[in-house]
Amino acid sequence: MSNNQYIYRKQAEPFFNIVMEGLSGEVDGENFWEVMAEDVIFDFIYDIPGFTNQIKGRDAYYEWFKSYSMELHSADDLNIYKTENGNIIILEYAVHGINPSTGKAYNNKFCSIITIKNRKVVYWRDYMDTLAVMRTQH
Repeated sequence: MSNNQYIYRKQAEPFFNIVMEGLSGEVDGENFWEVMAEDVIFDFIYDIPGFTNQIKGRDAYYEWFKSYSMELHSADDLNIYKTENGNIIILEYAVHGINPSTGKAYNNKFCSIITIKNRKVVYWRDYMDTLAVMRTQH
């Protein structure tokens, strides 16, 4: 899949925008999908039944993200931490929205540890408040 075939889903734009803000100047590319290496690995340290803990490859993550169900309306509280050599960036941020299947508010905080090589993201380790997701389910 070429980079111009990747699109943002409207309900997830706040996530993509805050991540791109956090990676500004550290990666090459105009959007989230362009800054990901083709063989990027995503590790999700989440405790949600049925949720995968790892996705390998930009295309696989893109396919998974097509089913992202939360409708985000904003993202904020961005904190950026960089290692001296700049190859690891830690982003802390919050997202806000609703779970459309229940109508309940969704407010979550994330910590994403991102490894960059040759100005592309090659590894992404993600932590979040799992309970925040569970509160929106019923």
